[in-house]
Amino acid sequence: MRNKDFELLAPAGSLEILKGVIESGADAVYVGGSMFGARAYANNFTEEELLEAIDFAHLRGVKVYLTVNTLIKNSEFSKLYDYLLPYYKRGLDAVIVQDIGVVKAIHEYFPSMEIHTSTQMTVTGADGVRFLSQFGVTRVVMAREVSLAEMKRIHEETGMELEAFVHGALCYSYSGQCLFSSILGGRSGNRGRCAQPCRLPYTVEGKKDEYILSLKDMCGIKALDKLHDAGVYSLKIEGRMKQLEYACGVVKYYRSYIDSKKPVSDADYDRIKALGNRCGFTDRYYFDHNGSDMVTYVKPNFVSNAAEPSPEKRKLSIEGELVLREGEPGSLTVKRGDVTYKASIEPVSAALKAPLDKKATIDRINKTGDTDFEFSHIKAQIGENVFVPNGALNKLRRDAISGLCDKLLKKYYRNDARYADMSRLTALPEHVVKSDAAHDEAINDYTTICSCMTRAQLDTLIGYECFDVFYLDFDMYDRKTLIQQFADDVKSLTKQNKKVYLMLPTIFRADSSDYFVSIAKELDKVSFEGFVVKNYEELYLTENLFTGKKVILDHNMYTFNDVSKSAFFEHGVSGDTVPLELNSREIMHRNNIGSQMIVYGYYPLMTTANCVHKNTKGCDKKQKLIYLKDRYNKSFAVCNNCKECYNTIYNSLPTMLIKNISKLKEAGIRSFRYSFTTESPKQIKAVMDDKVAEYTNGHYKRGVE
Repeated sequence: MRNKDFELLAPAGSLEILKGVIESGADAVYVGGSMFGARAYANNFTEEELLEAIDFAHLRGVKVYLTVNTLIKNSEFSKLYDYLLPYYKRGLDAVIVQDIGVVKAIHEYFPSMEIHTSTQMTVTGADGVRFLSQFGVTRVVMAREVSLAEMKRIHEETGMELEAFVHGALCYSYSGQCLFSSILGGRSGNRGRCAQPCRLPYTVEGKKDEYILSLKDMCGIKALDKLHDAGVYSLKIEGRMKQLEYACGVVKYYRSYIDSKKPVSDADYDRIKALGNRCGFTDRYYFDHNGSDMVTYVKPNFVSNAAEPSPEKRKLSIEGELVLREGEPGSLTVKRGDVTYKASIEPVSAALKAPLDKKATIDRINKTGDTDFEFSHIKAQIGENVFVPNGALNKLRRDAISGLCDKLLKKYYRNDARYADMSRLTALPEHVVKSDAAHDEAINDYTTICSCMTRAQLDTLIGYECFDVFYLDFDMYDRKTLIQQFADDVKSLTKQNKKVYLMLPTIFRADSSDYFVSIAKELDKVSFEGFVVKNYEELYLTENLFTGKKVILDHNMYTFNDVSKSAFFEHGVSGDTVPLELNSREIMHRNNIGSQMIVYGYYPLMTTANCVHKNTKGCDKKQKLIYLKDRYNKSFAVCNNCKECYNTIYNSLPTMLIKNISKLKEAGIRSFRYSFTTESPKQIKAVMDDKVAEYTNGHYKRGVE
């Protein structure tokens, strides 16, 4: 329940920083633990530190969120329950999650903990939010590229609590859609190990050493009123690997302007910039789809020219009432807010020599030392001729403060965790299992699929009888004539006993969604098999707007583990694509019922809102390929999808796993896909004739950490 206009959410890479940002004014803090976090190289919290952090925050009315925002392998999933259990019991407020299987498991395991979806889930529209709300999600972290106008619409249509990034580093790719670091160097962003190849120089259109993929840092402090109007509740500061001074300084300024509601002064804006930035600041994504002024173009060193003093630890104010009367148990009652605790000692005796001095006694009780508390006032009732040893007074104070602390924290503690057997979490719907069993009875019942993105590719591929199924890309068609053109292609292919699916875009923002909804009734009349979906928006729409159409998940709708697969299949999905980052051993040990494998194709390394073509030549809304060349002279094709306004950057070499098909069949995979993207008809022929000179095995052999 909201009790303020905004929640200011700060990062903390250590216990020291957590305490610092709380003292600086954070309402909530997000941290990483020893497992499953998207900053594998940060100084993440140990269990002991995180439990202390939760208590420290809760005593101050601050929430703690734990990042569990990586994709989890089958071999790791069984560790999730034991990892989270102590934090759940201690009162951890929420988890930030990327993997839909983790969402499902946490909702099952830990019923009273909030689930926040990570920006790694690439949620860009209301329909994605609607899908995720079915899993008990309580907050959605928006993709950084989503505008304020889009956020406003999402909030108004769904009522979901929204979190938006407000300050810090910007990825060039949509988060969750980047395999650049993974494919080039084996360090997966989906596993918290990104090596940031976007911060390196590339040659583009003949210009050398262009930092064309490097974005300036985000600063949204001048847009606080607009964020409020858009319905955003949580303002997220990026930076779990930043230093104490940076984190505390940024929090301090945002706290000040959130509370004052005043316009940001130029002097303070410059002070914030001095704390650290990459070639300046931008807030362009709040207002525009992209822009060349967001790009650094020069080496994006993080520059910090100022250091804010670290905040002093402020103790929590408590009241005390000390009663020491002869013959009665001594007591100290302490109070904070509406919570009180009374500690007692043995009956007080008469003084044999010098009686207690009232001032000295109160001074001793006031010595709260390194505890979190200090007395604002102590009311004392001390008899005229009584004596209590100093050790007993110290114990009375310690017991009272400890008891109050426990009582203050007790309301956060939980004891309702429920363990779910893995076999139940990974179970597939009965009709899916039966369908697979029917396939087992067939001999050589395997399917060969081709996906294509252009008319020239389709015209070439239609001549090969080996393909049973065609995935026709949404971008092949003009919006004005899509229904008729697609219907004609379906008719032509079905005459040859081919099955046809419509492959939807990687990104489905509001404009795309509105158009899709407007044609749904007419499209549903076309007799094609179904859809290949690449995001949560499409998954929700295809399930709710169409009857009798199958839905296949593409590789970026990650089924890294069998729980994720179960979660999707329970919501009507007919099939999935094996994620591109799994190796052969991991593929052998996953449930491959209904799964297909891409055995040929240029892997997409990035999907981006910013456009290389626009940022180098200007926007002419003409689809074409531009090539980036890295320091090793490797060329990466960049394709601009102008209808849906995003770029795709492809690997320099295709992945070729055709020779591994027999092994993949042993793993239970029955469908094999040739994914054609940037190829010319001549290049397609080379693939089909097994004459590709250079290729890679992708992650089939090595996988990712």
